[in-house]
Amino acid sequence: MINFNGNLVENVPITTKNRGLNYGDALFETIRVINNSIMFWEAHYFRLMSSMRMLRMEIPMSFSPEKLENQIKDTIKANNLTSSPVKVKLLVYRKDGGLYLPKSREVDVVISVEAIENAFFVHNTENYVVDLFKDHFVLAGMLSTLKTTNKVTQVLASIFAEENSFDNCILLNEKKSVVEFTNGNLFLVKGNIIKTPPLSDGCLKGIIRGELIKMLKKLDDYTLEETSISPFELQKADELFLTNSIVGIKSINQYRKKTYSTTLAKQFIGKLNAQARLAE
Repeated sequence: MINFNGNLVENVPITTKNRGLNYGDALFETIRVINNSIMFWEAHYFRLMSSMRMLRMEIPMSFSPEKLENQIKDTIKANNLTSSPVKVKLLVYRKDGGLYLPKSREVDVVISVEAIENAFFVHNTENYVVDLFKDHFVLAGMLSTLKTTNKVTQVLASIFAEENSFDNCILLNEKKSVVEFTNGNLFLVKGNIIKTPPLSDGCLKGIIRGELIKMLKKLDDYTLEETSISPFELQKADELFLTNSIVGIKSINQYRKKTYSTTLAKQFIGKLNAQARLAE
């Protein structure tokens, strides 16, 4: 069952004039739910609201955090997944009509759910190899920080990775600075310095990125820098990892001939799980 505008249905009515399909005029949130508790729900909710305002979408009166949370849980229940760890996709697109200029700023909302394997974040043990994707660039700027359905660069980078037997690719912006992975934010460790690209470089305003930044700012042993990262720095790093809402933290084992430690990622994923449990 799928939730469409607050109603549980078997199929979502999508026409050939769907604005998400035609123009990428859509946003989405990918959310992890454990024990029927939405992980980092407040952060997801406020990112969605902020993104809708930036895209000049009309926010429905029913879009309170409580009502949206209940709709998510109702959809999980309708799919008999209340006792399972769940991946939720919340998709918002402007209603049909218009060309580049929409006829309406009102939105449709789709909530879909699927079971996932692990209740909490698990540190990866498999070898994970990445490389740079240089065919196309992410544009630096605030639009790139939104979780929109405009992901052609990420799609092409994913195809490039598959064709070349990599597990993932690192994306660059037009200034040739490192931005993110195809499916998550990037963190680099060198000594006691931990770096992550700033939002101004065009990286996604990731939920786990934000949670990890808050966590790191409380640690005395490490200094966090939100700063531009050059590709040259990747091969000088001690550790490299990606973050997103579903995997949490994933260690990178190899970039070209460079291999990395996974020590800090293991520590941080434990802290992230503890934080998620406290939020239940």
